Amino acid sequence: MNIQQQYIAFSTILRKEVVRFTRIWIQTLIPPVITMGLYFVIFGHLIGERIGHMDGFDYMSFVVPGLVMMSVISNSYSNVVSSFYSAKFQRSIEELLVSPTPSYIILWGYVGGGVLRGLMVGAIVTLISTFFTNFIIENPLLTVTVILLTSMLFSLAGLINAIFANSFDDISIIPTFILTPLTYFGGVFYSIDLLPEFWQGVSQLNPILYMVNAFRYGFLGVSDVNITVALSGIVAMLAVAYLYAWYLLQQGKKLRS
Repeated sequence: MNIQQQYIAFSTILRKEVVRFTRIWIQTLIPPVITMGLYFVIFGHLIGERIGHMDGFDYMSFVVPGLVMMSVISNSYSNVVSSFYSAKFQRSIEELLVSPTPSYIILWGYVGGGVLRGLMVGAIVTLISTFFTNFIIENPLLTVTVILLTSMLFSLAGLINAIFANSFDDISIIPTFILTPLTYFGGVFYSIDLLPEFWQGVSQLNPILYMVNAFRYGFLGVSDVNITVALSGIVAMLAVAYLYAWYLLQQGKKLRS
């Protein structure tokens, strides 16, 4: 395929993904916004007033970046894992694999849909947060970079999960038993400086901690981790996830009958 044909293939897959989640926006965009809104009311407003300040900021401002990142992670992941597994279940993905479409075009078409959904939900949640607190983004470039890289990473993770899933139940195991606990213990609601030294060390093994803190640093200018280490880690994980997902598609692992 030439460049123009590859662009047409990519834009077609991406458009299909965008139409899929925007057509059922009541199920894909509204529920996470309502959930995050409840977090703002309960944790940020009601409990936050009793907590006071954290890392020099009122508690509401402190949790906003974490909640935005949490919504982006979950929606980027869920969009790709559900969409790709549905294509696999219906065997329509086999038609793409036997077509001249390169594997990386298929990959980025699905990932692009997950990224767009994640960023849309993140933008809406950020807008909702302005009704609860005032903030100025300290480093817009870093903020956008971190959220974009994180959204790409978890879209790729969702694709890998979908490739290995054997049933619709399998696509909920990782989000329920791995992704959700890592997110909640990833510094969304607290600074790890509050933890005992042992648990600080354990928390530093959680990759989501670095994503949340890098994003919070872009928002507020404070972080519990080294930003260079955080960015390097995100880029490294993104490269590994991309190469592995591309390899699985290229080989047709668990995709061809």
